[in-house]
Amino acid sequence: MTSAVFGLSFGRRKLGPGTAAPVPGSRQRSIDRARSRLMTGMLLFVIAIGLLGLRLLDLAVMHDRPTLGATSFVLHAPPRADIVDRNHVELARTFDAYAVSVAPRKLVGDPRILARQIAAILPDRSADVIYAELTHTGSFRYVSPRVLPEQAKRINDLGEPAITLEREPERLYPNLNLAAHVLGYTEEGARKIAAGKVGIERSFNTRLTDAGQRGTPVELAIDVRVQQALESELAAVMLDQRAAGAGGVVLDVNTGEVLAMTSLPDFNPNAPARATDEQRYNKVTYGVYELGSTFKALTLAMALDAGVINDMGQKFDASVPLHIAGFTIHDDHALNRWETIPEIFIHSSNIGTARIAAELGRDRQHAYLDKLGFFKPVAVELPERAMPQFPPLSNWGELATMTIGFGHGLAVSPLHLATAYAALVNGGTLRPATMLKVAPGATVAGTRVFSQTTSDKMRALLRLVVTDGTGRKADAPGYRVGGKTGTAEKLVNGRYVKGANVSTFAAAFPMDHPRYVVVAMIDDPKGSKASYGFKTAGMVIAPTVNRIISRIGPTLGVNPDTSKDIDVQALLSQIKDKAVE
Repeated sequence: MTSAVFGLSFGRRKLGPGTAAPVPGSRQRSIDRARSRLMTGMLLFVIAIGLLGLRLLDLAVMHDRPTLGATSFVLHAPPRADIVDRNHVELARTFDAYAVSVAPRKLVGDPRILARQIAAILPDRSADVIYAELTHTGSFRYVSPRVLPEQAKRINDLGEPAITLEREPERLYPNLNLAAHVLGYTEEGARKIAAGKVGIERSFNTRLTDAGQRGTPVELAIDVRVQQALESELAAVMLDQRAAGAGGVVLDVNTGEVLAMTSLPDFNPNAPARATDEQRYNKVTYGVYELGSTFKALTLAMALDAGVINDMGQKFDASVPLHIAGFTIHDDHALNRWETIPEIFIHSSNIGTARIAAELGRDRQHAYLDKLGFFKPVAVELPERAMPQFPPLSNWGELATMTIGFGHGLAVSPLHLATAYAALVNGGTLRPATMLKVAPGATVAGTRVFSQTTSDKMRALLRLVVTDGTGRKADAPGYRVGGKTGTAEKLVNGRYVKGANVSTFAAAFPMDHPRYVVVAMIDDPKGSKASYGFKTAGMVIAPTVNRIISRIGPTLGVNPDTSKDIDVQALLSQIKDKAVE
C-alpha cells in the first residue's frame, strides 16, 4: 500500500491546497488557441507590410511623383528635362504641382473657417472666392488648379476629408521673362508640359522628353549674367526713346555660341497666353531689317578680299551726289570731295561705298553674301527663323549692287549680322550660331569667307570708327571696342516709313584679340534728352553698347586695360577731317 502511494506521488505533480484538478484535454486546447492567435497576428502583420509596400510602389513607380510631406523623393526622371545656362543656372524645370479640389456636399468643417484657412495659404485666392467654391451646389469644384508642393502639404494638414489634392507635372521658368524668346514655352492644357510650343522647348522637344535623357539637363550657351545685362540696357534705352521695340545678341566669335539674346517687348513664358503677338515675336531671328551702314563693313571687306581695294590711301569720288537709274545717292556727313578708305568708313559715306560696291560688281557681291548665309534663314537651333529679303538676280542691277553695298535693298536678321561680324574679326571664318554650350577647347568647324589679312585690316578700320568716327559713344574705356553704326528707314509692308528708323550698332571687343560680338538695335526711336533729340545709331544705340560691354566684359573674363590697343596710326594718316556727329 505504501509503495503504491509513493509511486503515485512520485509520478504526478502534487496538487496544492485549493488547486483544481485539470480537465482532461484543456492543456492541449490552450496550446492550440495560443498557436492560432500567434499565426493570425503574424498573418495580419504580413498583410499590413504587403499593403504598405504596394502603396509605396503605387506612389513611387505607378504615379512617378513625390508624396506629400516635408521630404519628397522622385525615384524616376521627370517627364521633361531641365534647361540650364552654361553655368548650370536653372532656366526651365519641371516640378509636381497640385490641383486642390473639393466635394462640397461632403464638407465636414465650417466652410467659412476653412475658406479663411486656405486663403492664408494661397495669397492669390481670396477667402470669399474660396468660400463660394466650398459652398457650391455641385458635387465637384476646383479651389485652385495649381498650388506648390509646400502649399499642398499645408492644405492637406488642415484635415478636411472633402478636400482632394491631385498631382500634375508643371513646367516652371524661374527667371520669368529672362531669355523668354530663347526658351520658348510648352503647350498649355490639362498637361501643360505635353510638348514644346516655340523656342528651345520646341526645337529640343524630343531630347527633352526622351526617357533615357530626361534626367540630364540641356545646357545652353546662354549666360544669365550677360543675358540680364543685355536685357536691362536695351529696356532702358527703349523706354528712354519711346521706341516700338529693341533687340540684341552677344556672340562668341570663335565658337558661335550665343551668350545672350533678347527681343523687346518680351513676355513671361509661365503665362504665354497673356502675351501679345508682338511680345512673342523674336526680332533677333524672326525679324528681318535693312540694317543700314553696318553693311558697309562687309562691302569694304569684300573689296579688300577681292583686290578692288589694294591700298588704304586709295580714293573714291564722293564730291557730289551720285545719280543712277532715276535715284540719287547722297551722304549725311558729306565732305564733297574724293575720300580715302578710312575717310569713307569713319564718315559713313554712302557715295564712296556705292562706288566701291559698283567696282566689286554684282556677281562677286552676290557670291560673298551667299557665303555669309544671307540668302537663307540664319543657322541656329531655334524654329523662329525668317527668310531674308533680297532682289532676284534678274532685278539685281548696278543700282541694287550700290544700295546693298551700304545696307539698303537687302533685309536680314540681326543674328545674320552678328555671325557676319564674327567672321570679319575672327580671321575670316564664318561659324554657325549655336544656342548650345560648346565644350571648352572644342574646335568648331566653319567656312572661310575672308582672308586673315582682310580680317586684320577690318579690325583696325572698325576700331577707327569708334575712336574717331560715328561710333565714338560706344568706346567703353579699356575694352578696345570696334564697330559700325547703321541707321535705316523702317520698312513696313514693302514701303519705307518716313521719319521712322531702325538704328543698329554692330560691335566687337577687344579688337586687339577679338572674342565677342555685340549687335544691338532699336526699332523706331523718337529721340530724347539723352540723345539730344537725335534718332541716329551713333547717338541712340552706341551709348547702350558702351554700357553693355562695360557690364559684361569682366563677367566674360575681359578686364579693362588701357595699356593695350590695336594700331590705327597708319589709318589716321589717311584722314584729313574729323567725323561729323
